[in-house]
Amino acid sequence: MISNNAYAISLASLCATLVMIGVLSIRPTPVVARTNIEYLPREISGYSGLDDTFPDSVNRELNADKQLYRHYRSGAGQIDLYIGYYGTAKGGRTGHNPYACLPGAGWAVVDARKKIITLPGTQAKTELNYVQAHRNGSNTVMVHWYQTAGTTVVASGMQQNIEKFWRRLLHNRNDGAFVQITMQVPDELVANAEVKVADFAGSVLQHLPTYWPIEE
Repeated sequence: MISNNAYAISLASLCATLVMIGVLSIRPTPVVARTNIEYLPREISGYSGLDDTFPDSVNRELNADKQLYRHYRSGAGQIDLYIGYYGTAKGGRTGHNPYACLPGAGWAVVDARKKIITLPGTQAKTELNYVQAHRNGSNTVMVHWYQTAGTTVVASGMQQNIEKFWRRLLHNRNDGAFVQITMQVPDELVANAEVKVADFAGSVLQHLPTYWPIEE
């Protein structure tokens, strides 16, 4: 039998949830007024960037409000950067992730773990996702993460959903981005590539808040 206290707590929680749902439903959904991420610097950490595009079929599948797909090159090799930005109206995140997309393209994931990186010139640390996938003697070495509110970085979609819920409740905004940094290397350069993509990720993390999209 439910006690009076337990019943009162349950009823209060239900009422609070209904109030929050009501508040969210009557507020207008903000729209993307300025995307900004296309202005991310083309010179990062000694690499020079060149923009690229996906086929229309891929763009339709990703369905982002704004995408940045750029090849950064230097004497140390090529690093590929992808940022897919989703506004509040689209729920702030993509349904795609490397753990599904890589095997679907014939890559075998051989290493997947969390990786702590330090932002350049600071003591600040953040946790990202590291993935190594192998196919036909080549390796995709990658770090990826989700970002919301411009400066909030999370490693999983579940964490991003929690952050977005509170952002929508408190600020009527729950936009977000998926960020992926990759290198293609042979077996003997995997360890070196891991260092390079992690260092490059730190620089991107420092730049991205400045170029975060604006919603109104």
